Amino acid sequence: MSLKADLAVLGAGIVGVSAALHLQKRGRDVVMIDRRGGAGEETSYGNAGLIERSSLFPYSFPREWGTLVRYAQNRSTDAHYHASALTVVAPWLARYYAHSSPEGIAQTFTASKPLIERSLIEHEGLMEEAGATHLLRKVGWIKAFRTETSLAKGLAEAEKLRRYDLAIDTLDGAGIAEREPHVGSGLIGGLHFKDPGAVSDPGALVRAYATLFMTQGGRFLQGDAKTLSQNGSGWQIATEDGLVMAREVVVALGPWADDIFRPLGYDIPLGIKRGYHLHFRPKGNAVLNRPILDVDGGFLLAPMSHGIRLTTGAEFARRDTPQTPVQIARAEPKARALFPLAEAIEAKPWMGARPCLPDMLPVIGEAPRHPGLWFDFGHQHHGLTLGPVTGRLLAELITGETPFTDPRPYQLERFV
Repeated sequence: MSLKADLAVLGAGIVGVSAALHLQKRGRDVVMIDRRGGAGEETSYGNAGLIERSSLFPYSFPREWGTLVRYAQNRSTDAHYHASALTVVAPWLARYYAHSSPEGIAQTFTASKPLIERSLIEHEGLMEEAGATHLLRKVGWIKAFRTETSLAKGLAEAEKLRRYDLAIDTLDGAGIAEREPHVGSGLIGGLHFKDPGAVSDPGALVRAYATLFMTQGGRFLQGDAKTLSQNGSGWQIATEDGLVMAREVVVALGPWADDIFRPLGYDIPLGIKRGYHLHFRPKGNAVLNRPILDVDGGFLLAPMSHGIRLTTGAEFARRDTPQTPVQIARAEPKARALFPLAEAIEAKPWMGARPCLPDMLPVIGEAPRHPGLWFDFGHQHHGLTLGPVTGRLLAELITGETPFTDPRPYQLERFV
C-alpha cells in the first residue's frame, strides 16, 4: 500500500513538528515521519526549556588561553571530550574556532538576530492554537557568577545586549537571594534575563504541537528516514503504514541529518555536542522559580514539571557511542550546594545530541542538486527556541511566499 502527500517531513522533534504545522497552515497536505512512535522523544525532550529571546550573541568557541587549557585537561563540568573521538571532532572544532573570531561572531549575530527576535512570538502563536500556554512561564532566567572575572565578563555582555531593547536586571548576591530564596550562598552577582520564556516540559510542548498538527488533518507515521529515495519527480519513504510518496521532502532530523545528506553527496560540516540531564526532587518546601545557570560551576538548574532538571554543557564525542555522564557526576555536588536537592527521580541520566554547524547557524533551504529536497537542521543550542520561527521561514520558501527575512545566510551553499 502507498500513501500520497504534498510533503513529507522527516523528524518529529520541535523543528520538524513546527515545519509541518507551518506548511499545513499554507494548505499543504503533510505527512510527518519519525522512527519513534511519538513526537519530541529525542533531542527536543532534553534541554533547559528556554525560549531564548535574549541570546542574540552565539555560543562561540572560547578563545581565552586559560579556558582552552582547562578544557584540554578534560576535567571541567561544562565541557568534556572523548579522546578516542578527536580524529573526528578536532577538524570540526577547528572550523568552529575559526568562525568564533570577532568577525565571524558579528556575521552570525547579524544572521541570527531576525530569528531570535521572533522566536517567542512564533511560539506563543502556536501555543495558543495548541492549548499549551500553560507550559510557558514568562519568568526569564538568571545567569549567576562566583568570581569577579566571570561577573565582569557577564556585565560587559549584558551592556551590549541592552542596546537591543532587552530587559536585563543586574543583581548582587542579595538580589539573587531575593528572587530565589532557596538558592545557597557563594554567588557574588548575576543577571536576570527577563525576555526569554521558560517551558516547564519541552517534550510535552512538542507533543501538543504534534497533536494540533494531527487534529487539523496531518498524518504522523512511524518509519525509517534512511529509506528515503527519489521516485521520478518526487520522493518515497518506507513507513509501518506503507510507502509514502511525496512531491517534496523536508529533512528535519537534527543530529541524524547526515544519514540523509551524506549518501546524496552533500558535504555539510555537521558536528555534535552531546548533553545530559537528570531530574531531582527538591528538598522539603524548597522552590526554584526560574532556571539558573551557575557560570563558574558549569551547570544549569531548571524547574520542570518532572522536578528540578540538572543540565550539563557540551560533550564532544561520536554521536552514537554509549553515554558517559561524567559531567552530571561532576555537577551534582555543586548543584546540591547551590539548591537543596533530594533524591534523583530517574535511575540514570538522559542523553541527547545537539546538531551544530561551525558558523553557529542552521541550514534552511532547498538542496541545490535535488529539487524538492529541503533542509531544516543544525539549530545548535537553540532547537527549542528556533523551531517555530525557522519552520515559518522554511514554509514561506517552499510555498513561494515572500520570506519574513533574507534566507541567504542559512543556505547550504555557504559551505560549498
